[in-house]
Amino acid sequence: MREIMDTYNDPLIEETVTQKGTQIGWTAVLGNVAGFVIDQDPAPTLLMQPTKAMAEEWSKARLAPMLRDTTRLRGKVKDPRSRDSGNTILNKEFPGGRLAIIGANAPAEIASRPIKVVLCDEIDRYPLSAGTEGDPMKLAEKRQETFWNRKRFKGSSPTVKGRSAVEREYARSDKRRYYVACPHCDHHQTLRWEQVKWDKVKGADGKKVHAPETAHYQCEDCGTLWSDAERWQAVAAAPKKGAGWKATAPFRGIAGFHLSQLYSSWVKLEKMVTEFLTAYGKLPGTHPDVELMKVFTNTVLAETWEEEGETVDKSGINNRGEHYGPDDLPEQALIATAGVDVQGNRLEVQLIAWGAGEESWPALYFVISGDPAQDQVWSELDDLLREPLRTASGRLVRIRATCVDTGGHHAAQVHAFCKNKLGRRIYPIVGVAGAKKIWPVRASRSKHGHVYSIGVDTAKDQIHGRLKIPAKAPDEANPGFIHFPLPNEDARTDGFNDDYFDQLTVEKVETRYREGKPYRVWTKKPGERNEAFDTFVYALAARMSLPWKLRAVVSEPDAESAVRAPRPKEQAPAPVVAARAVRLITKPRRDPAAIARMFRR
Repeated sequence: MREIMDTYNDPLIEETVTQKGTQIGWTAVLGNVAGFVIDQDPAPTLLMQPTKAMAEEWSKARLAPMLRDTTRLRGKVKDPRSRDSGNTILNKEFPGGRLAIIGANAPAEIASRPIKVVLCDEIDRYPLSAGTEGDPMKLAEKRQETFWNRKRFKGSSPTVKGRSAVEREYARSDKRRYYVACPHCDHHQTLRWEQVKWDKVKGADGKKVHAPETAHYQCEDCGTLWSDAERWQAVAAAPKKGAGWKATAPFRGIAGFHLSQLYSSWVKLEKMVTEFLTAYGKLPGTHPDVELMKVFTNTVLAETWEEEGETVDKSGINNRGEHYGPDDLPEQALIATAGVDVQGNRLEVQLIAWGAGEESWPALYFVISGDPAQDQVWSELDDLLREPLRTASGRLVRIRATCVDTGGHHAAQVHAFCKNKLGRRIYPIVGVAGAKKIWPVRASRSKHGHVYSIGVDTAKDQIHGRLKIPAKAPDEANPGFIHFPLPNEDARTDGFNDDYFDQLTVEKVETRYREGKPYRVWTKKPGERNEAFDTFVYALAARMSLPWKLRAVVSEPDAESAVRAPRPKEQAPAPVVAARAVRLITKPRRDPAAIARMFRR
């Protein structure tokens, strides 16, 4: 651990990141750095734990004994039981500086003071945002800007790949790995789980069973087996044998260290192997447990856990393009809907035609460039939604409903655009995760007006399933099947290119567990785009907003009779009904008999 702590005094290193397993001494590192600041380099210092309760526990169980029992520190920080407001459990004042111990979920405490030294523990357990202020680590870094010699230490066991904070921070570093020398052949190597070996022995029933007590580490060069004592000795003697820490990436001011539990001098291989075999159900009386596998990967191997998710093969749908476009749709297409995603500098629009059995034909994917805060883009969108699609025979296929996402930074503009367009069924929507209906029973209220909360996870599940439906003959009905046009068949189908299919299939659904119960969640890697998938979801929600059932076209020249009209009471959009009810109740007629008749109706 010495090189990790010594980075504090390296003027070229501003930040130190450690991706670690458990029981490797990281808590001692933070305590030692804090003690060094108190004794040798007084400065305003912040130590951040995931929660306030954990901060108090660290102060009582770790810091207090160190201050009490370390000769150099004894007396420099007053006892918190004394009547001195400058020294509490979470605030330690010492000559020339102060140590604040806080939880990452307390934004006010992070933002209220200048800081030279920031010590962050278990950063993968931090909330994504400290209240409404944003990333707690970034908030703390902002408080360091006035110090040219600022220092940051960040460490944690990792969690899920692509969402792990310590994985992200370690990737920015020079990625140092610890090399040890084999006690028998002197070959330098890092300790890897693949080199842990153990035997199988005959059990009581005569069958061979795993024997964790036989675990040894095998040199990758000479093949000699090391005992636990030899492994610990190799770790301790590494610097003397020219091994130790070696960077594997260019240095850019951030020193990164990776330490698995294999380097720990407190944990035997037998315990690690037992934990592994239990997680993977290889010991008698055990069964595979995904949560235990994840814990083993994160805390023993110090690696991120990669969720196995269901996804759709891009090549399987990319290769089934057909000869049609927005002006020559198949005759089976009866109506169309639109989904609109609002980005910071553009609108992305997808038009989808629908036929009997929810068979669908994405017809147009169009990007309207421009600032959504300006009227021009909305005027262009309005013109696009007024223009009907056409079948090959020239029959009009009108856009019957549109969903426009309000989840970005332009919710006010979306509501302004949708206002007074309920007759055209142009709805402001917001996506809601979880097992929700695709289209809600009624609209909800927001600060900008009525908004429809759509079940995006349910819609994604439905699209995901439909993309797996196999194709049939061109003239054969295929309920639920999603067709795609060949790009460049029409100038207006350029949007259905490789990038479109990348976005359509970028997300995968994962099964996770909460209190032992499984649930599904849709995920994607940070930075990947998914507008094609989102606009498809919104267009599907627009289709679900229509109370019409579509039946196959037989001989109707205009196909209007193929649309089964709803009952009159189903045609009025929910916000109009709600608004009328409010007016009637808040401004009743003066005649009590008239009011009674109104409610009877």
